[in-house]
Amino acid sequence: MTNMILHLTLESDAAFGRGDGVAGLVDAEVQHDKYGFPYIGGRTLKGLLAEECANLLYALTSMERDKQWKEKWIQAADALFGTPGSGIKDFARLRVGPAQLPAALRMAAKNEYVDKTADEMRAAMLPALTDLRRQTAVDPETGAPQQETLRTVRVVLRRTTFSASLAIAPDKNGSEADDQRLLGLLAAAVLALRRGGSERNRGRGELTARLFKDEEDVTMRYFENHFVATLDAAGFGQEVS
Repeated sequence: MTNMILHLTLESDAAFGRGDGVAGLVDAEVQHDKYGFPYIGGRTLKGLLAEECANLLYALTSMERDKQWKEKWIQAADALFGTPGSGIKDFARLRVGPAQLPAALRMAAKNEYVDKTADEMRAAMLPALTDLRRQTAVDPETGAPQQETLRTVRVVLRRTTFSASLAIAPDKNGSEADDQRLLGLLAAAVLALRRGGSERNRGRGELTARLFKDEEDVTMRYFENHFVATLDAAGFGQEVS
């Protein structure tokens, strides 16, 4: 089992919604636990990485290479994220946990509110870590706000950091080259992950993602050694920051 940590830093306010709201207060609430700490669900995070992987896979399979070379990348993506309708024998090797706030911050907050109930703590913590953003539709002809279109969205504030546990399950029938290809593809997907959340197409949710193993940032090492090194010397992906 290859265990890693995915670090996320929000570069802009982000709306990682949970699909409901609070009547009279907010139309779209962020995901948060009973103590008011925002988090990003593991399934949501895996979906974001899978989407970026699909974009990379499209680029790889569009390159002028032989069929066998392309098929290896398709197999790597399927092994990493799984395939729709797959059975027990074809499970995804990538395990993604929820992305949470730093453990030290959560522990310090709990110690500060040790005599409070979870509801009381949530009432104090959620407004401290998030904010409300309001928007309305505008009439294209008059420029005036349209009636009954005011919407309130809660967002997680920029510069907030999250950490999620990642693990790649071993494959007894796989080779070292296959495992390295998975690490390279995962690193490439992490580097490609630049936005997330329900309002990412409206300017919110800009983020920076990095892979850590044993407290070392291994993103670029995995990307260069296990992804770029397998490509042609055509300049593909040489400049990534």
